[in-house]
Amino acid sequence: MTRQNIPPALLVDVKNYLNITWEDEATDEKIRGLIASASMYLDGKGGTPLDYDADGMPRTLLMEYVRYARDSALDVFENNYQALILGMQQEVMLNAMEKTI
Repeated sequence: MTRQNIPPALLVDVKNYLNITWEDEATDEKIRGLIASASMYLDGKGGTPLDYDADGMPRTLLMEYVRYARDSALDVFENNYQALILGMQQEVMLNAMEKTI
């Protein structure tokens, strides 16, 4: 996902999660960039493009990644969410295995 193709509903949901209630193009552009960065990071951890539109661990981790990035705290994100990232990786692997059976 790139900042140019962020689904509008995802941008709205992330802004809501961050309690951003105002309309400002500069803020929206910054959040789009953080969403793109989060999706690239999490897709890399998952080994495949993940679904951030549906409720689930990828979406939860994306929201948290954006929150940490916005607060200049990415240096502790992976440490704090290691268990959830590992759980997401296992879920992705199980889903991939089920598709081959």
